[in-house]
Amino acid sequence: MFTKNKRISLLNYWTSRYLLTLFVGLAIISLILTVWIRHTALENRLEMMEFLADETVYRLTDTSRQLGWAGGPAIPDFIGDRERFNMSDIDPILYVLDTEGNILTSNRLIPPGSSKNIGDVLDGQEGVKKFTAGEGKGATVQYVVRKRIEQNERVVGWVLVLEKKNNLMRVNQAYGQLAILIGAMALLGWLAIYFLSKRLARPIKQVAVAARQVQEGNYEIDLPIHIKEEEVYELVSSFKEMATKLEQLEKTRTELLAGVTHELKTPVTSISGLLQAVKDGIITGKDADEFIKMALIETTKMKTMVGDLLAFNTFAVDAIPVKLVKSDINRLVKDAVTQWEVMQEEETVQVDTILLDKPIYVHVDIVRFQQILTNLLTNAIQAMQKGVIMIRLQETDSSVKVTVQDTGVGIPKEDQAFIFERFYRGENKKYTVRGLGLGLPLSKMMAQSVNGDLRLIESSENGTTFEITLIKVR
Repeated sequence: MFTKNKRISLLNYWTSRYLLTLFVGLAIISLILTVWIRHTALENRLEMMEFLADETVYRLTDTSRQLGWAGGPAIPDFIGDRERFNMSDIDPILYVLDTEGNILTSNRLIPPGSSKNIGDVLDGQEGVKKFTAGEGKGATVQYVVRKRIEQNERVVGWVLVLEKKNNLMRVNQAYGQLAILIGAMALLGWLAIYFLSKRLARPIKQVAVAARQVQEGNYEIDLPIHIKEEEVYELVSSFKEMATKLEQLEKTRTELLAGVTHELKTPVTSISGLLQAVKDGIITGKDADEFIKMALIETTKMKTMVGDLLAFNTFAVDAIPVKLVKSDINRLVKDAVTQWEVMQEEETVQVDTILLDKPIYVHVDIVRFQQILTNLLTNAIQAMQKGVIMIRLQETDSSVKVTVQDTGVGIPKEDQAFIFERFYRGENKKYTVRGLGLGLPLSKMMAQSVNGDLRLIESSENGTTFEITLIKVR
């Protein structure tokens, strides 16, 4: 048993996947920005702590000159003004130590035993040091900035500025701003993706609905034509052209049976009536001979139509072998025109031929080429009561082109796209010329069977031009 896969709409499919990609991308960006913000905040605050330590050393040194170091250093008033140092988010602890590591003063109350803990971070080096205070679960990572207090070129003490790492990297306001920014980007991205996907899905959905209409036999489809996207426009326009062509082919198939029946029934009825009249003695003598002659003519017409059907079906399945021979195209065209003119009962049309200046050889099936040219000349004479049919040969680098131009009434514009469709007969011929609509399709198939082609160059009320292309022998 076959399990039917669950289908989802194009809008949902692409929107969900675009959103997933967008959210993954924004999550990665958020992670990178978070790490960058925390790192930047840490560096900036450590710099401010260094500045605070430098400023404290400077003030203490200046005060010591006035009061003397033995008078006991005091924390300057400016240290409590954290807004001045852009440190409103943190509150570092500042210690002033002697050279032995004993705490002389601080901006906080000094817990018992602090001197030992603070003295442990002194190693005689200035700068920033990272250390862990405490043990076990209560341990915290802290940063300390160490600066010497020098007087008369000797070290008389130290200034330490301490703060916990977590406090230094806390950027709650920045996180909020980042969340708003990422949220806004996600919302704008979702809206853009949704409306773009909807715009893309709408014409495709309309084409799908139109395809179901065509499947049900309704060719009256309504699709938008003002589309900016080139690929979507090509899809819609190609589908509309296909639907129009399918509608025409459907009409052609509908008319096929009636047309074939009518075309074959007419000569059969004529033959039956003519022979019955002779048999019953209604027509005798010379009139009977004339009736029999007319019956033979109708028999020939019916045989020709049946032969066209058989030939077309045989060519359609590639069952007829093609015999390619090397032939002079000038001689080939002259012989074909001569044979066609011999078969014409009335000389109402003149055929002018412009040949090539020198012999040019092509690979061609002589019989098939004569059939193609005969069919084009016959169509031309049916389109004109009198006039001139011009046959012109032109040489290109790799081929020879044979154009057949008449001065007839032309092929209606609405019929030109379907003239090579099997069984198609335009309105001009449908009720005036008997046939099955296989002449041009069969001729095109013959031309293609010898590696050439047959195509309509132009057609108007002033005449029609067809072109046969044959490959030259190198």
